[in-house]
This record gives sequence, structure tokens and C-alpha cells, in this order.
Amino acid sequence: MSRAGATGTRTGVVLMAHGTPADPDDLERFVTEVRRGRAPDPELLSELAHRYQRIGGASPLAQRTRWHADALARALERERPGQFTVELGYKFAPPRIEEAVSALARAGIRRAVGVVLAPHYSQMSVGDYAKRAEGAGRESDPPIEVSTVPQWYLSPGFVPLLAERVRQAVAHLPEEDRARATVVFTAHSLPERITEAGDPYPEQLRESAAVVAAAADVERYAVAWQSAGRSPERWLEPDISEVIADLGRTGGSAVVVCPIGFVSEHLEVLYDLDIDAASAAEQAGLLFTRTEMLDGDPRLADVLAGVVIASAGEEAHKADRAVTQDGSLEPAQNVEGTQ
Repeated sequence: MSRAGATGTRTGVVLMAHGTPADPDDLERFVTEVRRGRAPDPELLSELAHRYQRIGGASPLAQRTRWHADALARALERERPGQFTVELGYKFAPPRIEEAVSALARAGIRRAVGVVLAPHYSQMSVGDYAKRAEGAGRESDPPIEVSTVPQWYLSPGFVPLLAERVRQAVAHLPEEDRARATVVFTAHSLPERITEAGDPYPEQLRESAAVVAAAADVERYAVAWQSAGRSPERWLEPDISEVIADLGRTGGSAVVVCPIGFVSEHLEVLYDLDIDAASAAEQAGLLFTRTEMLDGDPRLADVLAGVVIASAGEEAHKADRAVTQDGSLEPAQNVEGTQ
């Protein structure tokens, strides 16, 4: 990552993502950590190993996430030369989020913006990343003030990227099937109990789908959830397989899946959609296609750079407003959209 310029005046960026097993031998360690220290039983481990084998033996997520970090660093350097330093931190794989914050501290940076490679906010997802990054900032020596962007699904330039991919996917269908095709927007399911606490995640997904569908001139669309965890509690519904089955029963001819909650190809896309959902579509008598992911598109890096620059400016403004002209402190104002 670029570190030109005076580090004392630079703003750090902690780009955060889920992480993936480094190789098949790392799978048990990875799943145990995801399960908060509970080792997977042999049956679950065997099934997950089989899924990775079906997508080529390993997920491309690590490579794709590194691309996002490098592309974001280049976009920021182009837009604001010498002002930002980007570090990548994973939740469940090295380099950890805490390591990314420590790297910024060693570089002499005292203020950082946290960005998660997930467009929508939930306390269980982005909120957890923020807690780790901001906690690591407080514990670093000297401390770093980390402010995490809560969501960016409506940030300038993002909706047109998704709409473009939706239009392209629909265009790949035979012409006679396009009129009866339904676009299904999906995101990772979460336990249904999040709705009891007023978590905005489900509503953000519905809003996001509606905005992208309108931009892509799509009238037939639905929102579905995918990749629910294996636990006794209820998870957000309907599941993608249920939606596909219903479309088959109600006279649909094709389904276009847009995984609006993800930006990279990984197991939940390459297996849960390209294999499982595609199989469900075949059983329902539907043609199946999926939108291309945003990996490798430099315009996504431009979107994220705009998100970082706007957040850094807002935080600087809050800091300026926190001190009155006579030097006394006053409460900083809340920034619209923060959680």
C-alpha cells in the first residue's frame, strides 16, 4: 500500500472482510473460529470440504478481497494524493482486523475510516466489524480513532453498477423468456431475532432491491435470503430455494439471481447459488442465470473511495465542531446515517 507523504497528516483506512480458509487443511480451524470456538462435527466438516471441492478446491475470496484493497488504495491516491493509507483486515483469517489497525498505528496514523465489504448494515455483521476495529483503535498505543461507515448501498455510483449487471444478465436469456423472467435479489440470511431489536438489515435489502430494479427497468423482482446457518432458531425468510419453487409453480420461465448483499465471488455465491439454486431452478423448470460480481471492476473502487472521502470529511467536521472558539468543549453533533 502507498505510504508516501507525512504520516501524521494521513488518514488510515481499515478495509474489512470475512476471510476464507487458506487451504483445505485450514478448514477446520476456520470453521471453529466462525463458530466461536465450537469445533464442527465430522459430518459438517465433510460437507463443507465437499462444497469447496465442487468450486475448485478453494474459494477465490482472498484473492478478490486483496484486489478490492489494492484498487481502493489506487483510487484514493488518484483522488486525494498522499492523504490515505489502506490496510486490509479479515474477521476470521490473517491479517486480522486488529493487525490492520496496528499497522496503521505503527505508520504514525491517528485517525482511520473503517469500511466493510458489505453494502448493508446489521448489528450482527457490519456492527461486529465496527466493534472490533474501533476497539482495536482504542487499545493501540498510541490510540487511533476509528470511525466505521455503517452502510453504503445507496452511495453514488453503486446502484448503476448493479443495474448494469442486472440488464446484462436478463439480456443473456433467450428473447422469448425475458418477459416472464423474475430477478431475485439475495443476501446472506441472519437470525430472525434481529428484527425484534429493530435491526435495519431486512428493510435496507428491500430498499436496495427496489432501487436497483427501478434503475434496471425491471418490473418482476423478489427479495430472498440465502446461506442460512444451521441452528435451531428461525432465520430470515423466504429462502432462495422457496422463491424459485414458487416461480416455477406460478408460470415463470426464468430466474435471474442478483446477490445484492455480496461484492465478491466466494462459497456462498459459487456453491449456494451457482450449484444449489441452479439445481432448484432446473427442478422447477426455470432457466437460471446470475449477475456477474463486481470483482475486478475499477468503478467499485471509485464508489468505495467516495465513501471513504465523505466519511473522513464528516469526521473531521465533527472534530472541528467539538471545540468552540474559546477552546471549551461542546458535544459533537451526530452525523446523519451513522449508527
